[in-house]
This record gives sequence, C-alpha cells and structure tokens, in this order.
Amino acid sequence: MRYNVLVLLVSILIAFNSNAQINPVVSADNDQIGIYEHLDEYIRDDIQLVDKDSILVNLKSLIDKPTVFAFIYYNCPGLCSPLLGGIAEVIDRTEMELGKDYQVITISFNPDDYPTLGEKKKANYVKGMNNPINEDHWIWLTGDSLNIEKITDNLGFKFKKDGKEYVHAAAIMVVSPEGKITRYLHGTYFLPFDLKMSVVESAKEVSGPTINKVLQFCFSYDPDGKKYVFNITKISGILILGSALILLAFLVFKRKKNIS
Repeated sequence: MRYNVLVLLVSILIAFNSNAQINPVVSADNDQIGIYEHLDEYIRDDIQLVDKDSILVNLKSLIDKPTVFAFIYYNCPGLCSPLLGGIAEVIDRTEMELGKDYQVITISFNPDDYPTLGEKKKANYVKGMNNPINEDHWIWLTGDSLNIEKITDNLGFKFKKDGKEYVHAAAIMVVSPEGKITRYLHGTYFLPFDLKMSVVESAKEVSGPTINKVLQFCFSYDPDGKKYVFNITKISGILILGSALILLAFLVFKRKKNIS
C-alpha cells in the first residue's frame, strides 16, 4: 500500500515538473515568451551595439573566443539580479580564466538603458567576488530596439514589455569563436563544471544538448486579470508534493528498518 502511494506521489511530482518544462508564457496577443534554442546557427554580422564608452561596436567582431551571452535589463525587479549573481559566482568559482579561456557579454534588451548604469551594476558584482578577474572581458552592451531585436531573435530569446517592466526567462547561451551557438544553460545558477564543459565544446566548435530545460519566468500570465503575476501556486504545489514525498519515503524506510 505504502509503495503504491509512493509511486503515485512520484508520478504527480513528475507531472508538476513536466508542466514547468519549456512551456512558454503566452500573452494576450499570442506572443510566446521563453527561450527557443538555435543550436548550430551563427551570430549575425550586422548587429551594432553600444559599449561602456558609448561607442558603437559590431557584435560579431567582439567574438574571438568562447563567449557566454546573457540578456538582462538594468532595472529588472525579478530574475535579472539572480541571473547576474549566478554569472558572477560561476566566474568566481571556475578554474578557467576570464579573458583567456572565455569571455562574457551581457546585453540589455531595454533600449532605454544606458552604458554608465551598466558599468555601475557590473562594478557591484565584481566587488563581491573573491578572486580578481579581467573586467574588460565581462562586456556589458546596450542598443537600440532594432539591434536588440536582431540579437534576441538570433539567440532565440523572446520577451515582452508589460508596462514599465518586461516578461522574460533566464538563461545563458554559449557561442564559439566562429560565432556558432553551441550551448544553452537555463536558470540563474550554474555549476563551474557545466560552464567549463560548455566552453571546451565551444572552443572545438561542437554544440551540446541541453540537459536542464526548465525555464524560470519573471511572471506568468493571468488571463482573468490580464496581467503577468508571480506563479506562486505552481511553486508551492511542487514544494508541498516534494516535502510529502520525502516524508513518506522516510516513514516507509523507517518502518522497514524497525521490522528488520
């Protein structure tokens, strides 16, 4: 009996997690928001963005080594800060050398963002690191709406503006020295081993499959209220079921141990 209940709980938990897998958020006008992987495609050579010195640069010309891309916007109230924190942490923890083995390019998808604000934010994350890094190779870029649309479409990053905020997912993308998209890592926390393997594959121009395809969103769409809200119901359900599963497994194994 307990075994059957255990199996049932596992099945329900898997079902909850399956619903959290790459299910894009659908907005009122049927725009789909999420990450659409474009493995083995190449970065366009006509994308012009603005660097920290307010100089227009060709994005493709910056890619001369394995490059990690991340999309954020500077006043994001949700996932952008955890994503930047996750990037800073994995840079700090990995044995690879930033600037020699790989580089990171952070792009704001808000055309109203400006370079000086990005430099201030970067300085805060760098200051929190334990190890010194070559800051020139954590590149922060801004751009106009046309070029932002080009690069976000190129890398499969779909977002939507909602009032003053944006609805979007969190991930990093790894691009080879030749500009080929080779790996997607979803979420806001990244293991040094995963980053190292992604960079090693990228250096060899080899693309790799995505292991974790669970997307995290800043908001979920509420069709009744016609707005995006934090989906606490799904998260709470997963946590409750997970806790129940752990408790039940503990009781079952404890009983077996007492009987033996």
